[in-house]
Amino acid sequence: MNIKWNADKYAADFSFVYRYGEEVMQLLELPQGAEVIDLGCGNGALSQVLADKGYSVTGIDASAEQLALARKAHPDIRFIQADATSFTAEPADAVFSNAVFHWIDREQQPQLLSAVYNALKPGGQLVFEMGGAGNNRIIHRALSEQFGRLGRKYDVLKFFPTIGEYSALLEAAGFDVRYALLFDRPTQLKGEHGVADWIELFCVNAFDGIDIEQRHRIALAAEQEVRGELFHDGKWYADYVRLRMKAVRPE
Repeated sequence: MNIKWNADKYAADFSFVYRYGEEVMQLLELPQGAEVIDLGCGNGALSQVLADKGYSVTGIDASAEQLALARKAHPDIRFIQADATSFTAEPADAVFSNAVFHWIDREQQPQLLSAVYNALKPGGQLVFEMGGAGNNRIIHRALSEQFGRLGRKYDVLKFFPTIGEYSALLEAAGFDVRYALLFDRPTQLKGEHGVADWIELFCVNAFDGIDIEQRHRIALAAEQEVRGELFHDGKWYADYVRLRMKAVRPE
């Protein structure tokens, strides 16, 4: 996964990531006591929701910072530090993942899906949501323009596929695709500088080699550029597009 999290800021200012994840869980069709892996569990907020539904949950995440928060807040849940592209686990009834897969480079997606496939029992379910084609296009366009004015190239270090593109990857990994939806989800952000704060947390890797003060100036300039499109009724919004899917490992 290509980001190092500010775990406390993520939990404090971007809790909407977890709230929307609860909607994704509705695609799980499992009995009480079913074994579920929460892949990319972060601070464990959704792992706890899964446990509250009666599932036996194992949370997996690559971030030591996030897992420290998870273990402290949810001591009854098992958490493991591992990379999503190479983790191993006892086969489970389902793998659930929210807002994680787009952080994994396109070239590593086959490894990710192979690891998930091997972590599922025959008939096991993969249910996930990730950024889809067009996700945050307005914000990334503004950042590209700001970087260009400084003689720099801006790279979107994330993978936002179409339904067709990701269905093909799932099928190549051996899965049967059962559900797929690509949809716009404008998402309200907190604070006077919601977009700038979002940029500084979620686009941090694009700023490698740029000092903190200049990062902040770039983020504020990009925010001002998108104001006409993403500031409504006194609130900032991010132009999210989400890809929500369900796939099954054949019996």
